[in-house]
Amino acid sequence: RDNFNLYGLRNQVNHYHLALEMILSAEAPEDEDLQDEKFIEIYQDATDLYGLIHARFILSPRGLAVMRDKALRGAFSTCPRVMCERQYVIPVGMSEDLRTSRVKLYCPKCEDVYIPKQKYADVDGAYFGCSFPHILLQTYSDLSPQSATSKYIPRIYGFRMYKKTGSRALDKAKTEDNSS
Repeated sequence: RDNFNLYGLRNQVNHYHLALEMILSAEAPEDEDLQDEKFIEIYQDATDLYGLIHARFILSPRGLAVMRDKALRGAFSTCPRVMCERQYVIPVGMSEDLRTSRVKLYCPKCEDVYIPKQKYADVDGAYFGCSFPHILLQTYSDLSPQSATSKYIPRIYGFRMYKKTGSRALDKAKTEDNSS
């Protein structure tokens, strides 16, 4: 038991000592326990405490190594954008606070955040934290993808759009005009 990883969590979890005891217990809950409202409340607190400990563990050298392996296996899915060419995504929390936001998936190629499919939909974002994907990518630079090899070019009937709404060329031209 590493008390450093537990520092400050007492204030974030209501039944801290009971929740910690439940996490460390080898016993499985019995059917009658699952009917008790107080037990369910402590169970939720234990789940939150475990998640907050997890958020700290995955930032440790050993935790980063474990998460690197998962990221390389594509355990968290791939980016839904076509131009990212099935880039593996990394979980990220939008807040460090419990019950603020569900976990999201960060794509290091397009640097955008997506709502996960079914598998991670009910996981609290605080269980990963806001900094995790960025620390992982800084620690293991081999996880950082190459720049996009192809870019989507909007066309109408095969002709590139130029100086039209929705065209990056127009946006670029406007920026250049404003800076002059």
